[in-house]
Amino acid sequence: MKERIRRILDNVWEIGKEKGMNVPGIVFASDSLFEKIRDDKTIEQIKNVAKLPGIVKASFAMPDAHQGYGMCVGGVAAFDLKKGIVSPGMTGYDINCGVRLLASNLDKKAFLKKRKEFIHQIKRDVPSGVGKKSEFRLNNKEIEMVLEKGVEWCVEKGYGKKEDIENCEDNGCIEGADASKVSAKARGRGMSQLGSLGAGNHFLEIQEIEEIYDSKTAEIFGLENGKICVLIHSGSRGLGHQTASDYIKKCEDKFGIKHLPDRELAYAPVNSELGKDYLGAMRAAANFAFANRHLIMCKVRESFKKYFPKHDLKLVYDVAHNIIKFEEFFIDGKKEILCVHRKGATRSFGPGRKELPEKYRKTGQPILIPGSMGTYSYVLCGTEKAREISFASTAHGAGRVLSRTYAKKNFNIEQLKKQLAEKDVYVEGDSVSGLVEEAPEAYKDVNEVVRVSHELGIGKTVARLRPLGVVKG
Repeated sequence: MKERIRRILDNVWEIGKEKGMNVPGIVFASDSLFEKIRDDKTIEQIKNVAKLPGIVKASFAMPDAHQGYGMCVGGVAAFDLKKGIVSPGMTGYDINCGVRLLASNLDKKAFLKKRKEFIHQIKRDVPSGVGKKSEFRLNNKEIEMVLEKGVEWCVEKGYGKKEDIENCEDNGCIEGADASKVSAKARGRGMSQLGSLGAGNHFLEIQEIEEIYDSKTAEIFGLENGKICVLIHSGSRGLGHQTASDYIKKCEDKFGIKHLPDRELAYAPVNSELGKDYLGAMRAAANFAFANRHLIMCKVRESFKKYFPKHDLKLVYDVAHNIIKFEEFFIDGKKEILCVHRKGATRSFGPGRKELPEKYRKTGQPILIPGSMGTYSYVLCGTEKAREISFASTAHGAGRVLSRTYAKKNFNIEQLKKQLAEKDVYVEGDSVSGLVEEAPEAYKDVNEVVRVSHELGIGKTVARLRPLGVVKG
């Protein structure tokens, strides 16, 4: 059957309802981004999600969308609480993979004098790579406290400040987390990994605030042109991966997969016992991820203070990418609480939302969209328009366009180092293959992704950040 795809507005594409689809699909993309989105199975995955019970309005894909596990990365779907579902695969294996931005008043010129030494110090202080362990070793009681209290546990232990808590999505702790629903195997994997970066596309990047687009909002966010900032990208490590694996298997066993368009979309009804168990475990893993990024931040602050003793790193905000939230929206003129899955998508809450820190209620929340290694990252702010058209969601990054296997076969480390050197970016990583598979060419154009988000009004551009130093897992 020929795909019923049509452009309905600038940067908005509709995938018409076909057999089995309960709602249409909606893709936010320019012509060039949409061509890349069509190159893999993203369109098919958008349609598959549209076939799930209780889905509301549409199956959405953000400008950075690409093929994922079951649901595309960059996918957003909201479900009715009576007929809807929760799906571990649609949340993703790296539960609450997210980013945290720190800002300073240090000038670029002063930083560059100590750049290599500082990057090398961070590489020593923050464990990175597959299976790497950290210095924070937890016992059974402590891991349970982390799972249920998140960043609050860190601050109680003397890591960070109270003001850090309010500068995190959900204050760094999602209510309803239940450590007892996280398996012993998952907890065991997390006990030695708290405060570690991980591998894949995770990174720690030192950047210069190169351009300000909205000076009033930037001032509220604490961003100043020409100053140094730090972006941390990591998630729930092995604990989150194991939790996803555990519950995908439980959903398959309990409710089966024969009725599904894709077995990777295994789900449980949102109000079922298994659905509630998964939500408790997912929230606990998300709290672990918040705490993980928080402890990484504390190590970076220590290193920063050592090399630049007159300067501090203040937390701007911390946002989640892979998460399920219960949020209020207007559906056919009525307020409804919906179960929103965001997989590789950033929440975009606009001005006035009570969930935001008071200082951000006038501007909307900070949105952090990292680029690929060697390219720009961006800070945006949330909008009311996003609540109206995208379930308060926008892009989360550049979005892959080439597989890791392809990148390793077709790029080499000498080319990459030359390319980064030409852009004046200093990088340290754990492995040659790990660096090569994250080459900028493997990703979409983040500038185009952000342009589309801004033009649609699902995120308002505030500042552009240029990388100066990168630590990769």
